[in-house]
Amino acid sequence: MVQTLTPEQVQQIVHNQHPNPDRILGAHPVEEDDQTWVVRAYLPDAEAAWVRLPEAREDYPMHSVHHPHFFECLIEAEQLLNYQLRIKQGDVEKVIYDPYAVWFPHLTEYDIYLFSEGNHHRIYEKLGAHPTTMQGVTGVYFATWAPNAQKIAVIGDFNQWDSQHHPMQYRDNGLWERFIPEIKTGERYKFAIQGPDGEWYYKSDPYGFQQDVRPHTASIVTDLDAYTWGDQDWMNQRRNRDPLKQAISVYEVHLGSWLQGSVNDPPQSLAGELSPVKMSAENPNARFLTYYELAHTLIPYVKKLGYTHIELLPVAEHPFDGSWGYQITGYYACTSRYGTPHDFMYFVDQCHQNGIGVILDWVPGHFSQDSHGLAWFDGTHLYEHPDPRRGEHKEWGTFVFDYGRNQVRNFLVANALFWLDKYHVDGLRVDAVASMLYLDYQREPGEWLPNEYGGRENLDAVAFLRQTNYLLFSYFPGALSIAEESTAWPMVSWPTYTGGLGFNLKWNMGWMHDMLDYFSMDPWFRQFHQNNLTFSMWYHHSEHYMLALSHDEVVHEKKHLLGKMPGDEWQKFANLRALFAYMFTHPGKKSLFASMEFGQWREWNEYTALDWELLEYPFHQRLQQYVGDLNRVYRQEAALFEQDFGEPGFSWIDCNDHRHSVISFIRRAEDASNFLVVVCNFTPQPHSHYRVGVPEQGFYREIFNSDSREYGGSNMGNLGGKWTQQWRFHEQPYSLDLCLPPLGVIIFKLDRAATGESD
Repeated sequence: MVQTLTPEQVQQIVHNQHPNPDRILGAHPVEEDDQTWVVRAYLPDAEAAWVRLPEAREDYPMHSVHHPHFFECLIEAEQLLNYQLRIKQGDVEKVIYDPYAVWFPHLTEYDIYLFSEGNHHRIYEKLGAHPTTMQGVTGVYFATWAPNAQKIAVIGDFNQWDSQHHPMQYRDNGLWERFIPEIKTGERYKFAIQGPDGEWYYKSDPYGFQQDVRPHTASIVTDLDAYTWGDQDWMNQRRNRDPLKQAISVYEVHLGSWLQGSVNDPPQSLAGELSPVKMSAENPNARFLTYYELAHTLIPYVKKLGYTHIELLPVAEHPFDGSWGYQITGYYACTSRYGTPHDFMYFVDQCHQNGIGVILDWVPGHFSQDSHGLAWFDGTHLYEHPDPRRGEHKEWGTFVFDYGRNQVRNFLVANALFWLDKYHVDGLRVDAVASMLYLDYQREPGEWLPNEYGGRENLDAVAFLRQTNYLLFSYFPGALSIAEESTAWPMVSWPTYTGGLGFNLKWNMGWMHDMLDYFSMDPWFRQFHQNNLTFSMWYHHSEHYMLALSHDEVVHEKKHLLGKMPGDEWQKFANLRALFAYMFTHPGKKSLFASMEFGQWREWNEYTALDWELLEYPFHQRLQQYVGDLNRVYRQEAALFEQDFGEPGFSWIDCNDHRHSVISFIRRAEDASNFLVVVCNFTPQPHSHYRVGVPEQGFYREIFNSDSREYGGSNMGNLGGKWTQQWRFHEQPYSLDLCLPPLGVIIFKLDRAATGESD
């Protein structure tokens, strides 16, 4: 190892006496060879350190130089950008960006090259608006991509929105840039773009980190790096976890309608308590809660109910509340409806510090046609495919991305990485994947354009999804990428190296439809539809499935879940409890939409807060308690999540008793001796002396009963558990003589301590 510093220089750094540490620390070209870089770092208490490059297979070890905590290494590379430091301190390893890395405040030739081929994974650090200092002068550096523009200017409050003052300079490959001195964060701006037709278009920044509150559409200069995170423990743990072997129970929520405040209450006054206020003609003073208020109301609520993750309907900036966030204009900006980017960072940070992951709905399938957004950006079809047979969803009134254009693909791939990088989110739920995969999606014959082989598959979209997932898991091990994919496209959740799309979870839309169809039936008819209960296990191991009951199932006159259930009020709640219990014991990760946990009757409305007043009534209180207890059992019992996707994790005891609408099965943990027996009775008729085969002898403790009195049930059960009988049944060596409650699901666990004592 060639040492490039004297002992005196290192001692100056160690004792904080060097007049310009940036000249020592970080990455610097070695004078004698401009293809070689030296990376230096002073890391107190570090035992070892490595340099990690985004595309390298192995990390580069650093070596101590003149001091045990001063590290240095040489790396052969044309450029050294976006590297990370992996640091070992005792038993803990962490990965950080080097604070002294050379982040060039202007576009380099390498940036332009990577972006042009669609492989600049952190292009959001170069394009957009970035507070910076050039030659000692502070200001903001702007850059954008508009290859067909004649002229571009930065306009804003700082120049009276006059395009004459700050024209941008054209670089290469459609990229424009301009450094404007002495403007700061908080400035409002847009790009004034003269298209090839001579017309001027006034656009928000595609890479802007913040936008003005609707109906205003300007971008706002923001420094995302100014927030100080407190979730290092969570991030380190996530990197070393396999989410497929973890309990995942997701609370899906639309932030604007979960709970609302009053304009008469100052922000933050609702922290820590539920104080329902509804937007309506009778109460026009209702307002959205802020990210800060949501951190102190939503997070404690979700934690109390035992969920592991919060999934947010899209928080990327969107102009129309009624789109629920799915028609986006600002892909890199969290919506200003609820506060600033730092406020949203605070929300995510607080989730992590309370042991809750954050999943964002992500919408790369289509985008809004609003004039200030991506549509017709430089006076041409730039982000959207130019042929309307591929570039437009007429039913949705949106444009479709041109996935075959490198820079457009780069925009989206980097956006997926951006949310995990800058906002520390734990995963993405990718919306409407089927609309991306099929060129004829919701199009009549003659309205779509086949691919180069004459097929209906969108090959460019397939390549984009594979690239996104490959990079997401390369940069962020332990993250989630969840596909909302409603067709039989194969290998959606298989790794890309096997030919899959690379997601690690896929919503099981078939299971959802089968269950809602089944539970909406009068129980007498269920005996003829046993296949609805069992069919999912014929295909379950073909994918890594998440079982989701989402917002889509409680809107557009479909009725809310409770309203779908048959029978009187008691039976409706019993049916809903049975549905939830079967969902949580069936293999697959879980997701419920907000308001399902307490049994809202009214369909979800994005403009109105949830019906929290229902919690004044016992049935709704008990259902909420039930969901919390169900979550806790789910998280405590490894048999319910460790082997969701392996065949040993599930086996039927009996799936054929259609006459009674009863099913029974076993769930096993990786430790095969740890298993649960689940028995479900989906009719209001209780059954005494119902025999179920079990694999081992002993006392089976009843650890959960959906018919318990505390949940509003009839309190039928098995007095805490049952001993086995030496009666072979269901091809099992032993059996239990059980009492099955009406519309009830019961879970048994072999109590080995009691079994040992009896012996």
